[in-house]
Amino acid sequence: MPALVLPLAEAASHFGARGALIGLDLGTKTIGVATCDPDRKLATGVETIARNNFSADAKRILTLAAERRARGLVVGLPINMDGSEGPRAQSARAFARNLAKLTDLPIAFWDERLSTAAVERELIAADVSRKKRAAVIDQHAAAFILQGALDRLAHLAKR
Repeated sequence: MPALVLPLAEAASHFGARGALIGLDLGTKTIGVATCDPDRKLATGVETIARNNFSADAKRILTLAAERRARGLVVGLPINMDGSEGPRAQSARAFARNLAKLTDLPIAFWDERLSTAAVERELIAADVSRKKRAAVIDQHAAAFILQGALDRLAHLAKR
């Protein structure tokens, strides 16, 4: 049975109360991957996957999830500034649907508007060279996306 693919608020109950989550920033050439601690307080970058083909990309993501005993996946959804969804959002949804066929881990979407731009500003402020920024920006963007989702999950849990 394919995994559930839901908005974050609906997926929260399927993640369980504890356990790592995997955050994904899907780019056209790379996939940034992040994870968090079992208490879901802090997201950190894990790696940047150079996109190859879906099967290889999915295998690496699911291997990383298994190594960390992840309870679910959070996929950044690149929504346009006006709230509409363009080709990149449709691509992210298709990736999640296809990934759901290969795992029983619940998959949630998180609005990733401006995540890469925010991370780029942070790295520039930290005086990280252009070359080093290029090497880590995707996993930092994945951490930014996952941290936003973790903060929202914590807020939902207090309700």
